[in-house]
Amino acid sequence: MVSSGITGRTRPTKVKKHAAAQKRKRDDVDVEKLEQAVEELDPRNGSYRDFTDLPLSEPTKQGLKSSHFAVMTDIQAKAIPLALKGYDILGAAKTGSGKTLAFIVPVLENLYRLQHVGMDAGLGALIISPTRELAIQIFEVLRQLGKQGHMFAAGLVIGGKSLEAERQALTRMNILVGTPGRILQHLSQTVAFNVDDLKMLVLDEADRILDMGFQRDVDAIIEYLPKERQTLLFSATQSRKLSDLARLSLQDPEYVSVHAEDRTATPKTLQQNYIICPLEEKMDTLWSFIQASKKSKILCFFSSAKIVRFVYESFRHMQPGIPLLHIHGRQKQGARLDTTAKFSAAKYSCLFATDVAARGLDFPAVDFVIQVDCPEDADTYIHRVGRTARYNREGRGVLFLAPSEEEGMLKRLEAKNVPIELINVRQKKRQSIKSQLTHMCFKDPALKYLAQKAFVTYAKSVYLQKDKETFKLKEYDFEGFAASLGLPGTPRIKFLKDDDAKQKKQASREALEVSDTSAEGEGEEDGPAKKKAKTVRTKYDRMFERQNQDVLADHYKKLVKNDLDATDADDQDLNGEAGEDAEDDFLSVKRRIPAEASISDVVPEDTEATTKDQKVVHLQGAKQPLIIDSKRRENLLKSKKKVLKLMDRGKKLVYDDEGNPHEVYELEDEMDFKARGLPGEQRKKFIETAREIVAEADVQDKAAAKAKRKEKTRKRKERERMEAEGVDVEDGGVTLDVNQEDLLANFRADAEASESGEVRGKKWFQEDESDEEDKGKKKRKGKRRAKVEIEEPQTLEDMEALAAGLLG
Repeated sequence: MVSSGITGRTRPTKVKKHAAAQKRKRDDVDVEKLEQAVEELDPRNGSYRDFTDLPLSEPTKQGLKSSHFAVMTDIQAKAIPLALKGYDILGAAKTGSGKTLAFIVPVLENLYRLQHVGMDAGLGALIISPTRELAIQIFEVLRQLGKQGHMFAAGLVIGGKSLEAERQALTRMNILVGTPGRILQHLSQTVAFNVDDLKMLVLDEADRILDMGFQRDVDAIIEYLPKERQTLLFSATQSRKLSDLARLSLQDPEYVSVHAEDRTATPKTLQQNYIICPLEEKMDTLWSFIQASKKSKILCFFSSAKIVRFVYESFRHMQPGIPLLHIHGRQKQGARLDTTAKFSAAKYSCLFATDVAARGLDFPAVDFVIQVDCPEDADTYIHRVGRTARYNREGRGVLFLAPSEEEGMLKRLEAKNVPIELINVRQKKRQSIKSQLTHMCFKDPALKYLAQKAFVTYAKSVYLQKDKETFKLKEYDFEGFAASLGLPGTPRIKFLKDDDAKQKKQASREALEVSDTSAEGEGEEDGPAKKKAKTVRTKYDRMFERQNQDVLADHYKKLVKNDLDATDADDQDLNGEAGEDAEDDFLSVKRRIPAEASISDVVPEDTEATTKDQKVVHLQGAKQPLIIDSKRRENLLKSKKKVLKLMDRGKKLVYDDEGNPHEVYELEDEMDFKARGLPGEQRKKFIETAREIVAEADVQDKAAAKAKRKEKTRKRKERERMEAEGVDVEDGGVTLDVNQEDLLANFRADAEASESGEVRGKKWFQEDESDEEDKGKKKRKGKRRAKVEIEEPQTLEDMEALAAGLLG
């Protein structure tokens, strides 16, 4: 038997595993002493400087010490004592002043004193953040402080992660950090998620959460939470609206603003400047700045995710010599986390971002914050520029303002006590990248598409801005901006058109008609103006009154009009053909139907009057005549496009080997095809017919070849016979002194012999004796001819004898 105190393990059992096996209320905690010390706190009159001056538990002190937090900031010194006492707090402080610790320490301490630990205790604290990155950052700080002895179960619920895994873990959570959308999803869909015993609610970046973007989600979350709870709100720009506070059910909140008396709303170590940069020069200025600051950590803010993607992709192809990163709300969660981690760890880097990275994120040692696109308001500017000069470090912010944005934006910043100075850009160091962007957009259609979407989203963001004094849509040079992005033309956007078009469209038709009639009446010379009968304008009339939207419509119209003015009517025939004087023109119109001409002027010969109000027009090339019975039908003759539709379509003909014309595609009637039988049977018939045709052609070819061989044999025998009889064969011809009947008899005999098979063909390796004889005779004849000598005539008698011999 093994004693009860001895186990079979060779290694000592770790104490931490036993402690983490079950999280329950600890007996070694003196809660009464902590409660008494908290009650003795005097947050309004007392002065607290270090964390050791506060009545904190040992796990919290160890966590602060391991994270190297010793001295409290101003917001922490005022907010933590009030939160430990249980007050509702509205905390406002500058960016980078340590607001995260101001609510994490009270959450840990209040739940620690209540011993709100374990699965049975349920959810004790809920921390809500507007962005996923900020929620992850809060959770990391909470984990660093709580891992030195606290037994709480803390969780993080944000979008982009497994919903089922979060559901299984929610039942064990005591502290929960998340975004409004994900928290509301679990409250409405997860059955085991219980918040009835919630003790604390924390809203970080409360002004953004209470904004219109999260209003519905926050209102729905508040309905699930109990009324009796402690609520903490923290932000760099705090809202004190009674409507917002009433929505959150705050009870006598304490407003903590440590920088309310300061002259500026931003840190003193932050240097803020702005430059006047027209819209078409933004890309050049940004590229030049990055080239001049390669050994810096830069954060650039844009108004939309499409612009971020385009600037990142285009600058990445141009290789600026500094690592480039980008982050926006349309990325997946893993990519966003990787981007924030890389930028935080980088020494020199440039991050292109939207406002998703403008709030609460703590990027260490950021040198420059460049706001390429103007922020929507002063609060957004403060949050953006707060990513640098954090924790009393130095930093610099630069704001790009268009000339039309300067006056309105400076008023907003002045109202928020934001000091900012104007600086100029050195023109010598500015580089133009317009040609490079144009070349890249021409070569890469995907980059061109990104540029188009970037242009559209920027124009839309300006159009949707509420502050119309700052963002004046008509004063932007959008054509120059499109060219600076590398686009060959400005994309068409509806809201970029003049507002006068809408007013004209909504104007009274009756007023327009009255003005037209009055103008016509004043121009008459015969008498006073007479009011014309009021006519009804249909949609077809308005449709035909519109000008063609093609690219060359105006040019073509001018061309036709000038030709009409220059050419006399007498020089034109019925079809619009010009006379002899117009033949020298470089451009000429072959056929024209004037828009002002009547139907009788256009086709007087082919027009027949059917009734009093109807006319029949026979168009050249159309089988069916055109009946003119309304104004809409009459307007058809004014449009060349409509007239072409009425004409019959031409047929394209091809010619076969026999010279017969037929159409390119001749389709057989389906009924005729089915009448001939099934497709399989038709295929067999076709094959049999083709086989017969081939066999007949084969017989004919064989007969022709046989006749050709016979003719060759006949000629050879005839030549041999003439040589045997001593008939001379000359170059100019052959003279035969043989009886024709004998030749015919010999030919018939040879033919009968060849048909009976007596004459057999020779093989490829044999030579016929007659061929050898022919060769020998030819050689002898050639030798004999070579020996003949022609004597030249010496006298006239010799010449007469030679001539008589030639004549026979």
